[in-house]
Amino acid sequence: MSHGLYVSFWLPTVVLGAALAIKLPSILKLWRDPLLRAVGGLLVFACAVFVFAAPKTIAWTNRVTGVPNIAAPWVYSLLTALSASWLLLIIAWRNGRTERSAQTRRATRWVVSVYAGVVVALWVLFALADVPVEQIRDLDTYYANTPFMREEILLYLLAHTVACSVTARLVWNWSRTEGLDAWLRWGLRFLGAGYVTNLLFSAAKLTAVGARWTGHDLDWLNTSIAPSAACIAATLVAVGFIVPHAGQYLQERWRIRRRHRSLKPLSRLMRGVTGAREPFDLRATPELRLIRRETFIRDALLQLARHLDDDLRARSYDAGVALGFERGRAQALAAAVTLLDAVEARTRALRHPAPPEPREAVTSPASATSPVSPAASSDPSGSSRPDTTYLLREIQAVSRVLRHPVDIQAVRAHAVAPAESMSTHE
Repeated sequence: MSHGLYVSFWLPTVVLGAALAIKLPSILKLWRDPLLRAVGGLLVFACAVFVFAAPKTIAWTNRVTGVPNIAAPWVYSLLTALSASWLLLIIAWRNGRTERSAQTRRATRWVVSVYAGVVVALWVLFALADVPVEQIRDLDTYYANTPFMREEILLYLLAHTVACSVTARLVWNWSRTEGLDAWLRWGLRFLGAGYVTNLLFSAAKLTAVGARWTGHDLDWLNTSIAPSAACIAATLVAVGFIVPHAGQYLQERWRIRRRHRSLKPLSRLMRGVTGAREPFDLRATPELRLIRRETFIRDALLQLARHLDDDLRARSYDAGVALGFERGRAQALAAAVTLLDAVEARTRALRHPAPPEPREAVTSPASATSPVSPAASSDPSGSSRPDTTYLLREIQAVSRVLRHPVDIQAVRAHAVAPAESMSTHE
């Protein structure tokens, strides 16, 4: 059972250490932020509590110092400092850098003074107590009736209970605030659950000690329930700090990868225009891969500019709306139709280059009325150059609709039908 308890103490230490590692860059970068300093202090003290409260560490501390049970006031002091850090975190969150900074400073000084006083009292009481028999796992109940040690045990448990109760209530209130990020809300819920579980730790300890005062034996609450509650509480608190950062990080990575993947149809289409592929590097970050794909697509679209038919895009948009597509999707479908038409026009122009024409032919009636006239698109004056703004700005929307060729074909057929009918009639 001792081995299992040892493992349970080190497991939350690892989780708390992970939370500290995640937060440490922000803490060091923004050290002046009182909220981040409070978070850093909380995680440091939480890790220290579980490191020094492990049975093997307790035995080592007693052996190295040569003082029986000196690990007790040391662990109690760390736990008291952790309790103070909970309150400092709430003070920093509630007030922060606002007009209530004077109130914040007063509250901070009050908490530090009171809990520093508790730490001093713990060491004074230990010095006055007579605790010659080393106790690794059940010191609180073993010395529950010993003068001065009795007061010390009660003091650290009351300081812990008060801090935990206040923090739990305020964190739960915070988690119900409107407009919170979903990941932050879940993190606060884990924190609240952790602090409530910490109350179970205090309740188990106080009940076991109180039973000794009345001549009863409920030591199992002290040796089994309290350590288990502490480990669960610490894990929940650590997860509460990890969830907002890890969740937002993973969400952002997923958003970038999804955006990169959604551009694949348009990127594949643009390969036929440029005859090349976008740069690829296995060591590149997801952000860099996305930027390279977007740049590749936009550069290729600019090569198609002279073949784009604005009139076809306008008719395709009207066709999309007439077919029942909402305006945003109709616009994307119209752009896709125009883009596919431009690719085909460019391919034809490369296979069958037109012979040079007299300058008069550029303004001939036949050329002026052609709905997909390359000459009109490449007017040297630039006055009839097609607008590529939407294509360059909304490449995501255009790429997504390229996955639905049936919709594109329906819009295209509806858009070109009137022009074809007119041509046949003439």
